[in-house]
Amino acid sequence: MIKLWPAIDLINATSVRLTEGKYDSEEKMPRSAEESIQFYNQYNCVDRIHIVDLIGAKQQSSIEQDYIKDLRTLTDKPIEVGGGIRSVKTIEAYFNDGIDYCIIGTKGIQDLEWLAEMAHQFPNRLYLSVDAYRREVKINGWEQDAELDLFELIEKIESLPIGGIIYTDISKDGRLEGPNFEITGQLVNATQKSVVASGGIRHQQDLEKLESLGVSAAIVGKAAHNPTFWEGLS
Repeated sequence: MIKLWPAIDLINATSVRLTEGKYDSEEKMPRSAEESIQFYNQYNCVDRIHIVDLIGAKQQSSIEQDYIKDLRTLTDKPIEVGGGIRSVKTIEAYFNDGIDYCIIGTKGIQDLEWLAEMAHQFPNRLYLSVDAYRREVKINGWEQDAELDLFELIEKIESLPIGGIIYTDISKDGRLEGPNFEITGQLVNATQKSVVASGGIRHQQDLEKLESLGVSAAIVGKAAHNPTFWEGLS
């Protein structure tokens, strides 16, 4: 089965979800971050927990680091963290706190030389998160257009020793209308890297379809708070 990475999005140490990446759409999740981790601990199919510092992403610096360090103690599962990671100092601090993988977004997209340097320093522990409206890449907490095509970007990073590419179609995110299968499938065919799908995943049928496209893992947000999503999973 495709790997399952449930998402915990943080604003002020509170687990929230945004719709289409809009900060004014903030919606508090029924389970706290701590409760979510305890819940995911019982599932073998969850092989990683995905945590995003949303204010960090917007303010271009790591805001929730101390809180995330506390969350790290609640599970033996690997944790990846993204949001506002723009320096080797922040990456090292997260790794020193026991975080397993870091997710690079805006800084890596804007400065490919820096991304290459970081990837060689921490091989296979960094993931590039590419957020796009279909193929138009967005940066700085989704609020700015990078003026870059998704597939042009993928070509430029193909040789780097990164863990994989996390693709989010923002137009799908938080809407529970299904991921962008078409572009995600094209992405799998365009790269040798692991492709991780994010945004819009509703149920296990979506996971099955993503798996059939060759996607290696799925990041699940809102749907992970729906009990029916977990039926039959162990």
